[in-house]
Amino acid sequence: MDAKCYQTYLEILHEELVPALGCTEPIAIAYASAYAEEVLGEFPVHMDIFCSGNIVKNVKSVTVPNSGGLKGIETAAILGAVGGDAHKKLEVLEGVTDEHRKLTKELLEGDFCTCHLQKGAANLYIRAELQGKEHSSLVVIEDSHTNIVLVRKDGQTLFEAAKTGGTPEEKTEKRDLLSIEKILEFADSVSMEDIEEVIGRQVDMNTEISDEGLKHPYGAQVGRTILKAYGGDVKERARARAAAGSDARMNGCSMPVIINSGSGNQGMTCSLPVIEYAKEWKVSREKMYRALVVSNLVAIHQKKYIGSLSAYCGAVSAACGAGAAITWMHGGDYDAVCRTITNTIANMGGVVCDGAKSSCAAKIASAVDAAILAYSLERENRCFQPGEGLVRSDVEGTIKSMGYVGRVGMKETDETILNLMLQKDV
Repeated sequence: MDAKCYQTYLEILHEELVPALGCTEPIAIAYASAYAEEVLGEFPVHMDIFCSGNIVKNVKSVTVPNSGGLKGIETAAILGAVGGDAHKKLEVLEGVTDEHRKLTKELLEGDFCTCHLQKGAANLYIRAELQGKEHSSLVVIEDSHTNIVLVRKDGQTLFEAAKTGGTPEEKTEKRDLLSIEKILEFADSVSMEDIEEVIGRQVDMNTEISDEGLKHPYGAQVGRTILKAYGGDVKERARARAAAGSDARMNGCSMPVIINSGSGNQGMTCSLPVIEYAKEWKVSREKMYRALVVSNLVAIHQKKYIGSLSAYCGAVSAACGAGAAITWMHGGDYDAVCRTITNTIANMGGVVCDGAKSSCAAKIASAVDAAILAYSLERENRCFQPGEGLVRSDVEGTIKSMGYVGRVGMKETDETILNLMLQKDV
């Protein structure tokens, strides 16, 4: 692998695999409001929060971490302003105290915070406008959860991202270098020293929150239910592990996770099934780490076409990555990995996302099940054929076609889901 490609793949891993405390959409709102409060220089007397439909969808029903069980945009925004630390970005609510929670509940009872649906904005868009006694501030996040593109105080622009050549464009350019063939080449050749920290952190953090979800009754307890209902073979443990992490995370657990493609659920789906199979097969730590490189990059490669937020459930692309990694870890070559990816996409591609909430754990379990089935089919040298639905003659074409459906074809689906969630006529 040439040096430029090698370095780019490393940069992608370090950019994507970062810790986040709780569901990333409410955390992004809390980050925006905490940043705006810091710019304001005083505690606000009123807040206006403007969000794109996909942000509304993913915040409406999920518990805000460290909130004491509260949900919603107002909770995330107020808690960020009251007790958030903007310097911690996706761990902005880590230092929230009982006093912060008490004040947040009091402010929720009045008209301190007003939320608005921002139509015509990017899929990931948050604008926090704060009004103080003497000053006003504005912060805009767009395209990714911590990507601040505009900061103003008292109407004066303090920062504005360039319209071209900015972070999103650079990010896309890097991801254009991704391909399944190159990902496997990178996983085979990457120095362990270069991935030790980033992958090791994912193993540790995501395992810890999965343990938490299996030990305690969070949400619908999907992970615990799988083990009780279906037993403890490796297939069910892999499903349960990933689901349990989501059980905890979607229902207020304050433990951090390592995300993938801006999502903690996707980060856990990428990693926990692979870790469970590595334990079952007693593979070396090095081989497991390399398999996790495969899983993470395959998931990111798919999301390049789908986009960060859409009507396409990201658990499917993440589970597809896990299936590819399990195949590779068991000795599968390029063709075998391609068959597993194709089988997963042909089966589960297009599952709808109706927001972040407890049932995400069940969708994760279903997606992981599909990925394991895809791997099992591949082991028998079976693969869905070109011309069957969206399956193309090569894996890159299949990934691109499914991505186009998720990004473009499901746009109206996304709008319909949002209208139904907001109880509007459709």
